[in-house]
Amino acid sequence: MRIFKLAAIDIGSNAIRLLIHNIIEIKDKKTEFRKSSLVRVPIRLGEDSFTVGEISDRNVNRMIDAMKAFRLLMNVNGVESYMACATSAIREANNGYEVIEKIREESGINVEMIDGKKEAAIIAFTDLKELINNDQAYLYVDVGGGSTEFTLFSEGKMMVSKSFKLGTVRLLNDMVGKKVWEQLEFWIKEHTSNVSKISIIGSGGNINKLHKMSGRKIGEPLSYIWLNAQYHFLESMSYENRISELGLNQDRADVIIPATRIFLSAAKWSGAKKIHVPKIGLSDGMIKTLYYSK
Repeated sequence: MRIFKLAAIDIGSNAIRLLIHNIIEIKDKKTEFRKSSLVRVPIRLGEDSFTVGEISDRNVNRMIDAMKAFRLLMNVNGVESYMACATSAIREANNGYEVIEKIREESGINVEMIDGKKEAAIIAFTDLKELINNDQAYLYVDVGGGSTEFTLFSEGKMMVSKSFKLGTVRLLNDMVGKKVWEQLEFWIKEHTSNVSKISIIGSGGNINKLHKMSGRKIGEPLSYIWLNAQYHFLESMSYENRISELGLNQDRADVIIPATRIFLSAAKWSGAKKIHVPKIGLSDGMIKTLYYSK
C-alpha cells in the first residue's frame, strides 16, 4: 500500500480554493481518492476583472497572501504535488499574466490560466461517469462566478460541451445581456431536443449549498419544483435576512440567486425535472488530472 497527498488550487471569480486529497494505492485494486481538507477564501476577483478590466492591487495582495498560506498548508500536510488553475476572472483581466507571474515570484506557486474548453475537460476527469446511466441523458452544469460550463452526456458518453460568459458575479454586476441568454437557450434546446429522460447534474458551491438547505440525503436529487420555489423564497428575502435568518455567508448570500436562475433555466430549456448534486467540480478534476498525468 502507498498513501500520498495531492492538492488542487482553483482560482475562481468568486473564491479561491485549496483542496487536498489522500491518494491510496493498493496492488490489484482501484486507486482511492479521499478528500483530506478544503480551504476556501472569498476573494471576489470577478468584481475587479468584469467591471474595471483588471485585478486591483488590494486583491492581488490578498491573492498572494492566500497563495503563501496555501503553500504552507501544502508543506505541513506533506503534499507531494499540486495543480493550480485560474479561470475567467484572471483570464479576462488585462493584468492577468502579470498577476500570475507575481504569484509565482512571491509564493513559489505556478498557476496555469485555462480556458472554458480545458475547464470542461478537467471536470470530465472527475467521478462523473460513475454517476451516469447509459440509458439516460444528462446536462452537466458547472456554475462559476465568471462563466458556466455546459456538457451533454448521452449513452454514457460526452457528446458536446460549451462555456458561456454567464456567471454569478457577472449577473450581480448586470453584465449579462439578453443575447447571451438567447444563445444559451438555443444551444441547450438544439442539443437536447432529440434526447429523452434527461436530468441536470449541478456543480459549484451554490448548488451544493442549496442541496444542503433542502435537507435531502446525499445522492437524493433536487426537483425542479423545489428549486423554483426556493428561488422565489430567496428572492423575496433581503440580502441581510439571507445572512441572519438562513445563515448564509456574506459572499454566498448574493450569488446564490443568480446561480439558481442559471440552473432553473438549464432545466426548463432541456426539459429536466431533476437536478443531481454529486458535489464534485473543477478541483476534483484537477486532482485526477494530476494523478493520471504522473
